[in-house]
Amino acid sequence: MPATAPQPEQPLSNIRTLSSVFADTLHSPAPEATPLHEILQQRKLTALFQPLLDLNSGEFLGYEGLIRGPADSPLHSPAKLFSAALQQGLSLELEMLCRQIVLETFARLGLPGCLFLNVSPETLMHPSFKNGQTLEFMAQLCISPERVIIEITENQPTFDFVTMRSALLHYRAMGFKIAIDDLGEGFSSLRLWSELRPEFIKIDMHFVQGVDTDPVKLQFLKSIQQIALSCGTNVIAEGVETEAELKVVKDIGIAVGQGYFIARPSQTPPLLASSETSRVLNAAESAATTHLEPTSQTREIASKLLTYIEPVLPSTENDLVFERFCANTSLRVIPVVENGIPAGLIQRSNFLNIFSRPFQRELHGRKPCELFMQPSPLLVDKEMPIEELSHFLSHSEEDHFSSGFIITEQGRYLGISTGQSLLRELTKMQIAAARYANPLTLLPGNVPINQHIERLLQSQTPFVACYCDLDHFKPYNDVYSYHKGDEMIQLTGRVLSWACDPKLDFIGHLGGDDFILLMQSRDWKARLEQSLRAFEQAASLLFTPEHLAVGGYESVDRNDNVVFHPLTSLSIGAVPVAPKQYFSHNEVSAAATLAKKMAKRTTGNSLFIEQRTTTTKNEC
Repeated sequence: MPATAPQPEQPLSNIRTLSSVFADTLHSPAPEATPLHEILQQRKLTALFQPLLDLNSGEFLGYEGLIRGPADSPLHSPAKLFSAALQQGLSLELEMLCRQIVLETFARLGLPGCLFLNVSPETLMHPSFKNGQTLEFMAQLCISPERVIIEITENQPTFDFVTMRSALLHYRAMGFKIAIDDLGEGFSSLRLWSELRPEFIKIDMHFVQGVDTDPVKLQFLKSIQQIALSCGTNVIAEGVETEAELKVVKDIGIAVGQGYFIARPSQTPPLLASSETSRVLNAAESAATTHLEPTSQTREIASKLLTYIEPVLPSTENDLVFERFCANTSLRVIPVVENGIPAGLIQRSNFLNIFSRPFQRELHGRKPCELFMQPSPLLVDKEMPIEELSHFLSHSEEDHFSSGFIITEQGRYLGISTGQSLLRELTKMQIAAARYANPLTLLPGNVPINQHIERLLQSQTPFVACYCDLDHFKPYNDVYSYHKGDEMIQLTGRVLSWACDPKLDFIGHLGGDDFILLMQSRDWKARLEQSLRAFEQAASLLFTPEHLAVGGYESVDRNDNVVFHPLTSLSIGAVPVAPKQYFSHNEVSAAATLAKKMAKRTTGNSLFIEQRTTTTKNEC
């Protein structure tokens, strides 16, 4: 972990003491000083960081350093900022200041992993970069070159490949790694890849967004990944914005992902991947955890409610807060954060109510916004279950429901949410549970069962499909009443649920007395055998002593004949499913149904395991 650099208190003197060479490159303001000159002189830039996720380990490989201009300036966006610099001949000065601020902030935040540092080819070959001044500045911040990845960004064509390759070999010798940005979008990125042999190559987001529905983009990504494997380059997929895109990118074998679905750029970036992202990465295992207890809903957490709103500092002037509210009529609250730690919330209605009074803006406009913020905001950890959050919020102060609460990770600001968002999500959960769950047991019904089988087949995960069915259940229902029959079905659901490992196995209720288990537990056979023993013991409590004594009961069939029926028992047909053995949930269902019929041929509680080896269709 790098040492934390002090927060700059006097920007101009800080440039001279930490890295005077950077200050030397800044032009003195011209008589007709522009907003850009003021930004450069006063260092009015903010560093943001967006994580890059290692799709194999599920941990952050590092962070890309990004830059923003002043929030109240037309040069806030990086595109307008660098366009103005190009027009005014200040591109080099701006980029060097951006590099300095990103490095300072990365060290101050103590972020783990690597830093992806954006560098243009022009700056890369500039003497001030190559002569070791950047290395010296990094040493003062305790950032080693091994932790920095130089990300080559192209704003104009690159022609001098020989000089650039020589420069990059020089940086490699000092410990830096190389990444090329926006493959497929830049002027010469393919040749750069061939000439420079970088450690990382970033695929332009155009080819990533919608890859789950576009076969051409899918083929492009597969081809790039194949080339990367042959030359030892790690591919980074930019612009991952949906769960479906992340699944495809991971399935292709791409090493690293970056995008809004993983994490947005932030002044206080997360240190760990979200639970939603981790669920996608561990699809084979996490898909199996969709097991629902009979009295519970699917677990959702507070991070699902998160909305990122760029915070302000406690020292931010009220005039700037007022301008943000005026510029965005849908903005209801602005968080106040200092060094990543939430300090308060500024509510739109309260703030504008004060500023609308005579002379209030004149009196308070230049004062710090902390004077009008709501201190001690309600803080909620991103991992808090939504049901628990609902209980927690209902016992807090009333204004927390309307004004909102701050979602954090290890005490650091992530975003905000409101009571209205919580109610909407709770309603969606209830609707989803009612739509897909069996009403008697609240276990997943046919739709999630089929979806789960398809996920396992597509991920080529070996599992065991088990069809569980009650024997002689209709006579029991007739003799003991449908109410007792429902009790028998609920008992069966509980027994089978207990047999499942909640981290690996899935249980679903097809309806009636039919259940499905999809098991990845290595000891699945022992679990099934234990469930038969548990059912025999528990079900005995649902029969009268007289029926238990004779092992059954009599009832009248449709032809008015008195028929003796054995006690209700449980039959399980199990089919081990190997990768590529079946290709749809219908095929798995047919095989499991046949195994269940074989199990029912045995009297009493029974387990039949399909032992026959099936030749895969690929081998036919």
